[in-house]
Parts: sequence; structure tokens; C-alpha cells
Amino acid sequence: MHILIIGAAGMVGRKLTAKLLTTGHLGGTPIQRMDLVDVIPPHEPQSEIDIHCEAADLSTPHTAPALIARRPDVIFHLAAIVSGEAEADFDKGYRINLDGTRALFEAIRHTQSYCPRVVFASSIAVVGAPLPYPIPDDFHCTPLTSYGTQKAICELLLADYTRRGILDGVGLRLPTICIRPGAPNKAASGFFSGILREPLVGKDAVLPVPDTIRHWHASPRSAVGFMLHAASMDTAAIGPRRNLSMPGVSATVAEQIEALRRIAGDTAVKLIRRVPDPAITAMCEGWAPGFEASRARALGFRAESDFTQIIKAHIEDELEGVQ
Repeated sequence: MHILIIGAAGMVGRKLTAKLLTTGHLGGTPIQRMDLVDVIPPHEPQSEIDIHCEAADLSTPHTAPALIARRPDVIFHLAAIVSGEAEADFDKGYRINLDGTRALFEAIRHTQSYCPRVVFASSIAVVGAPLPYPIPDDFHCTPLTSYGTQKAICELLLADYTRRGILDGVGLRLPTICIRPGAPNKAASGFFSGILREPLVGKDAVLPVPDTIRHWHASPRSAVGFMLHAASMDTAAIGPRRNLSMPGVSATVAEQIEALRRIAGDTAVKLIRRVPDPAITAMCEGWAPGFEASRARALGFRAESDFTQIIKAHIEDELEGVQ
């Protein structure tokens, strides 16, 4: 099997790569080759698998055709400009998030006798307020950000190219991934991770929104599990609606903090500084509080059941089980 990961240098891309290299197979099929691609050169791991790493921008001419000419069996499309940056830079957001995806799909279309599995990282940002709670699987797309709009358009493209037999696509509406390891990125949702990640290692963290904000979360461990299941499942079971809202944990900021208190105590909680940011609060008030995700669960997708499990997963995976 030949696997292509676009966006391999990102957090989920790195963890997905590591998991695939550890198992050496996908859905029981041995992996012979992996192509790791991102706008910055992905780290090349040591492995018996044939690994090729390169820096490339999917939205530039000739990049997608060159990648697809190698005819990978499974494509994980994770590359994106995150929410805050896509909102701040209109041109860049549409170029990377929409034009790059269309270029990929078109390169597949123009390759004869070829229909790869494409796992596309979509987002819960495809819906927007006013929202019911929980949000049903058949709720219409009403994005309130450029990022959400770009992802929603790509979902439609994925479904149509799949319907026409050009590719075998699965779109995953990922919850906010929490706790994200490493340095903060430009995602407007980054504080959800920050108010837990930093206090767990004795650092201050800034909370820009009220404790009452409710949102939908899953761990990086679950995100990788979603990807692997989507890549190896029988897609005939999905039907024509190829974009799925992933399971997760619905929690308020106050519930996040209480989970932190149960695990790390008051000392950690006291490191959270409340610095209100009206702009971020306004964005968060239009975000998804939680999903039914009944279709995804029926198809075998799994996530954590409470926020304590999300924090424990971070401690096990990133802090060597110690906090």
C-alpha cells in the first residue's frame, strides 16, 4: 500500500505518521511507501518503509499532479490554514483551504483508471449559530467564518467527486482537538488547549472567554483514530452523505477547568488568568456546542466520553504519564 499524507508536518499529521509507522499496515494491508508533504519539510523518520518527504504547496500549479502521478492508494488531506488565520487573511485562506483541495481532486480526476480513498479533514466550523444542542447529523451547513465556508465548499466537492466515481471520499468534521501539544498556533480556539496544557507544566495561561462557553472536543489520539478508521472502513456503509460529524466531548470552559482541578489540583487552576477578549468571545458564541454524531458512532468512530479522559490522554502521550 502507498499512502500520501498532505499536511504531514502538522500535529495530527505527525501523530498519524507515527501511528502508521508503528503498526506498519493499514486495515491489515502492509504499507510499502509513504509520501509526507507539507509547506515546510516534514521530519523524515527512520523506518523500513520507503518514506519520501518534501516541502510543497498544494495550491501552486503542478504540485497536485506531481503527487498524484505516484498513484497513492490512500490520501490523507490534512493541510489547511486554521480558523483565525483564514479569517485574518482572506486570500490565503481561500487559496490554501479551497483552491488546494480542488487542485487535488482535479489531479485525481485527470488520472486514468484511478480512484483512491481520500480522507479529508473537515471541521465543525461548517455549522454556525443559531444552533440546537445537541446538533443533529442532518443539520444544514451555516458557516459564520471564512474557514468554515471553505471547509463546507470542500465537503460538497468531496461528495460530488465521490458520487461520480472519481475518488472514494470520507470527510471528517473534526471537533476542536484538545489538548494540542507544542506551541500555540493561530487557531482562534487555541485557548481551549492552552488553559490545560500550560498549567499542567506549571506555566501561566490566558483565558479570553467566559466560563460558560460550551464547545465540542476530542483528543489528538481520537483524531488519529478517526483518520485510520476512515481510511480502512467499508465506505459503502456511509452512503452518499460522505461527510460525518465526529464524536467528541461537549464541555463548558468551567467543566474543563474542573477536570483540570481533579487531576492537577488548585495550584494548576490558579495559573489561569482571565483576560477577556470580546472578538474571540463573539466568535466562540457562534461555535458548535456539541453533536449527536450518531451516524459516525454507528459506523464505528470512537472518542473520549468525558474531559478527564482527554486530559489523561495528554498526560500519557505528551508528558510521559507524569504531571
